[in-house]
Formats: sequence, structure tokens, C-alpha cells
Amino acid sequence: MKSRKPGRHLALTGIAITGAVALAGCGGPGSPGASGSSGAELSVGASYMPQPVSADMAAGFLTITNRGGTKDELTSVTSDSAGEITMHETNGGAMEEVTSFEVPAHGQLVFKSGGNHLMFEKLKRRPEQGDTITLKLKFAESGPLTVEMPVKSATYNPSTGH
Repeated sequence: MKSRKPGRHLALTGIAITGAVALAGCGGPGSPGASGSSGAELSVGASYMPQPVSADMAAGFLTITNRGGTKDELTSVTSDSAGEITMHETNGGAMEEVTSFEVPAHGQLVFKSGGNHLMFEKLKRRPEQGDTITLKLKFAESGPLTVEMPVKSATYNPSTGH
């Protein structure tokens, strides 16, 4: 799916969108013609949203893994559940909004509590534990990824499972 040929890239992106490709389908190796390609190979895991305490704002966390030999860049995140989703990095305890994040070749971009995170603003309704939020991640080079983000308890900690 990560071909550099414009026509093929558009066709594969269209197939992915038409087929409503979700988390598991997007992260595999490239298409048959792309095997041996050194392009980005992106997948998403460990996504969750703690049940928000506010009715109009929430945080979201996930990990984007790139198994390919080329870096990419997360440029935007959208969801029908929120009016806007902004990306933030945390440096020295200070939170700052950014317009993109690099997804390194053979590496990961991690959004976690106390670090980089997504802010869901202008929520259309307050998500409850057990709900699932659908996100669309857009990248500079790769096609978009659709992610199903479960809403966990407000105190959920992925390292302990609580």
C-alpha cells in the first residue's frame, strides 16, 4: 500500500477507504508489488481513551509502529466524535500543541499519559467506558489509517491494566 507510484498509491488508498480497512488490515506488509520496498509500513496498537471527566474534552493515547525503512509523518487526526483533535507533545512538564509528529523508520511514535497525546475537543457527546471512538489518522506519505479506540475507565493505566 505504500507504493511511490502516484496512480497506484491513489488506487490503493481508494481501495483501503472503500473497504473501510481498520486497524488490523492496514499494518501488514506492503502489496505484492511493494515487497522489498523500503517505504513506511504503519500500524496502530495500544489505543485507548480514558473516560473523560469533562463533557467537552478528552485525551487519547496510542502507538504507531513503522516497520518500514522510510520515516513518515502524522499530520492530522479526525473523528466524527469530536469537533477537533489536536496533537500535543510534553517537554519538561510543559504541554505544547504541534501540527505533526515524525514516525521514524523502524520505530514507533508513542502517545501516552504524561507524554505526547491527542486532545479531543468539542466532543459531540461524552464518551462512556465501553464505548469505541473511530479515528482517522492522516500521514504525509502513507494512506490514512482508521483506528477503533476503546474508552476505558478514567483511572485506566495500560502498564497495570487498571
